[in-house]
Amino acid sequence: MSRAFHPLHGLWRRLPVEQRRRGFAALTALAAPKVSLPAPVSDGRVIVGGEIGRESGLGEAARIMLRAYGAFGVPATALRAGLLEGTDRPVPGPEGGDGRAALVLFVNSPFLPAVLLRLGRRFLRHRRIIGYWHWELPTLPPLWRVGAGCVHEVWTSSRFSAQALEGLAPGRVRVVPHALAANPVRPAVMDRAAFGLPDDAVIVLVSFSLASSFERKNPLAAIRAFRAAFGDRSDRMLLLKVAHGGQYPEDMARLRAAMGGAANIRVEERLFPADESYALIHCADIVLSLHRSEGFGLVPAEAMLLGRTVIATDWSATSEFLSADCGIPLPYRLIPARDPRGVFEAEGAVWADVDLHAAVSALQRAADDVALRQRLGGRAAEVARERFSGAELLAATRALSRLPGHVAAGDAGGARLAEGAG
Repeated sequence: MSRAFHPLHGLWRRLPVEQRRRGFAALTALAAPKVSLPAPVSDGRVIVGGEIGRESGLGEAARIMLRAYGAFGVPATALRAGLLEGTDRPVPGPEGGDGRAALVLFVNSPFLPAVLLRLGRRFLRHRRIIGYWHWELPTLPPLWRVGAGCVHEVWTSSRFSAQALEGLAPGRVRVVPHALAANPVRPAVMDRAAFGLPDDAVIVLVSFSLASSFERKNPLAAIRAFRAAFGDRSDRMLLLKVAHGGQYPEDMARLRAAMGGAANIRVEERLFPADESYALIHCADIVLSLHRSEGFGLVPAEAMLLGRTVIATDWSATSEFLSADCGIPLPYRLIPARDPRGVFEAEGAVWADVDLHAAVSALQRAADDVALRQRLGGRAAEVARERFSGAELLAATRALSRLPGHVAAGDAGGARLAEGAG
């Protein structure tokens, strides 16, 4: 067996990455268990599966849900379930004590069949399965269709994302924003000095992961806007918080070339625990996100919750919670979505190209006006506490333990959100 495997493996490795990705998704989708409708009724307990211990957007989203369930008193357990972090071998049925607990998997559709295969059919039998999926473009690539038959319903964090996903699972997509405010992370007691930042400068923070696409996060535009706004002023600092930079040396080289050795631009590549990451955001005066598209916009949302002034592209999911009342949304034009890595592309897909002149003006206005930052930050915190309270999560979770068609009076709002997701 092993001698026969190696030549095939060699041929497989010589295929283009995209062909391998599609082939893997197709093969696992054929073998993975499919769901049948109507969906099983849950007993009120939830298993939250995903890259629980990994520094990724989906991993953090799973941890946010677990924290929220803790605040709400919903019985919830964590389950490692991912291709990169590995997958636990759960005990199925009565022996595990979770035979009717719903399973919420933070694993996007193309990879979900493979994770289900690892979890095993015995564990999945008669269980309500929800895919919590993120997507950052208005249309989906064909690869995303493979997981649609493996879930009873789909939860997603924004109306923007839901509109794209509705075509995969008509009538089964529900908007459940991340419940950041239900059980918020307390920032660590760390001041600017703890991060090596000056006390006498206005600090503009741009925080992103290179694993989430250099082109989509658009950090070069942030550098250009900052340089045009402030030049070499020592009382203005741009802090680029970059995760997973070591895995993408070419992207880091482009980033450093754009910086041009400027003394008022710094790069921070350390990975911090959540409380220290929140402390870093709290140390900033302005959080800048000139993204091309977001399925949610976790960093702007966290910054709002912490009362920071957020400047962001006024398109995709961030436009659902950031307005001129609580931040500075920026105009844009739509252009064809082109991702050199080929991940964030789909036929006919577009994304935003932010207005750099507007970004420069917004940076100058916010940096020069302390009262404006205080007003916008205060209102941002109020909006974030309301929008990310977890009410939709609680309504969606209660619906898992009801028979189809039965909506409790207290969950009517959550049901309306579900209906509006498409």
